[in-house]
Amino acid sequence: MATENRVTIESLDQEGRGVAHFDGKVIFIEGALTGESVSYSSYRKKPSFELAQVTQIHKPSSMRVQPKCAHFGVCGGCSMQHLEAGAQVAVKQRILEDSLWHIGKVRAETILPPIHGQAWGYRQRARLSAKHVIKKGKTLVGFHEKRSSYVADMQHCEILAPKIAGLIPLLAQLIGGLSIREKLPQIEVAAGEHADALVLRVMEPPSASDEAALHAFADRHKIQFWLQSRGPDTVVPFHPLAAPPLTYTLPEFGIEMPFSPVEFTQVNSTLNRVMVSRALRLLDPQPGERIADFFCGLGNFTLPIARSGAQVLGVEGSAALVKRAQQNAAHNGLSGNTGFAAMNLFEMTEESFTRLGRFDKLLIDPPRDGAIELVKALGCGNGGCGEYVPRRIVYVSCNPATLARDAQVLVQVHGYALKAAGVMNMFPHTSHVESIALFEKT
Repeated sequence: MATENRVTIESLDQEGRGVAHFDGKVIFIEGALTGESVSYSSYRKKPSFELAQVTQIHKPSSMRVQPKCAHFGVCGGCSMQHLEAGAQVAVKQRILEDSLWHIGKVRAETILPPIHGQAWGYRQRARLSAKHVIKKGKTLVGFHEKRSSYVADMQHCEILAPKIAGLIPLLAQLIGGLSIREKLPQIEVAAGEHADALVLRVMEPPSASDEAALHAFADRHKIQFWLQSRGPDTVVPFHPLAAPPLTYTLPEFGIEMPFSPVEFTQVNSTLNRVMVSRALRLLDPQPGERIADFFCGLGNFTLPIARSGAQVLGVEGSAALVKRAQQNAAHNGLSGNTGFAAMNLFEMTEESFTRLGRFDKLLIDPPRDGAIELVKALGCGNGGCGEYVPRRIVYVSCNPATLARDAQVLVQVHGYALKAAGVMNMFPHTSHVESIALFEKT
């Protein structure tokens, strides 16, 4: 039987785990909150740290709440439902500030008010797993269990868009009745404003009876089924073929964005609108300026910037996304002052950056790996690059550690000032920290 020790929680880490010290080690404890006195049981031990789960709470935090989801603690989709929603945002703000200082050795001159929205039913994109379990005599559809490859036995999900969440048990029944139930391991969810799509990963083609069942389900629940036989480029619409396109809108800028169910869009469309609005206020694009949007995707920031009258170049590593961004620019009547280019931004150099021409401002929205090569390239050599140095940069980040690393280069090497930074709670009840930072040339 594992030994249980008692400790006081000092803080929360970037995964939402309680941090304590015991016997010369750092202990990371799932389910524990700052200030609590808890007992824990370790499931992984290393020389300098242990990973553990809480077994008893002796002194609960005033911020502890009853998790809304019946599957919390088993399902690996959420890690912070036991913490009051406002306190979650405060924890994420502290993680951002701590990362900027301890990793990047920088501090923001101004901490922006946090952005947050609805706490439940916000998630419009997800990847669900499907598994037919012979021993249980049924098919499971849901997220993986914590620290496990097993699929959680879920009947509902409190963070998914309500319509999709309500389909979870029905999808399990549907898939359980298919001939290819053991060859259908994944369902990609993409909810638009006027249509909802489910992409079924099928390792074998569905039979005629399977097709009939899928048709009936899609018609009954007013969703679209798409099929994916191999990689993302094999995704094709299945039923109904005459379905309306998936779209989301940015009403403040008069923009509608069509997208396919496997193209990257933000999981929280309501908060995305607020995020774009804040980014544009910080960037302050003006007519006549030339602005670059790096890691532009399908144009989520590019097109609102273009609406200001500035000339915008969107740069993205995926040629398919560049094509979609061009189509979206045309769809919104913005082809005249937008341009797009496909480049590997993880291999950016001073020379390749200079070849793009002069920019007054930049918006950078990288994946979790950050934008270190792009940021380094802004130096343009020891002599600097004069007119090629943008005077303002807005950096949207989904990883505070890589933001802090890149901020150190911008501030301590290139001479920018970190004017402001703040969090955006794009993923309530998870440990994911989305943030935004403003840099200006001093």
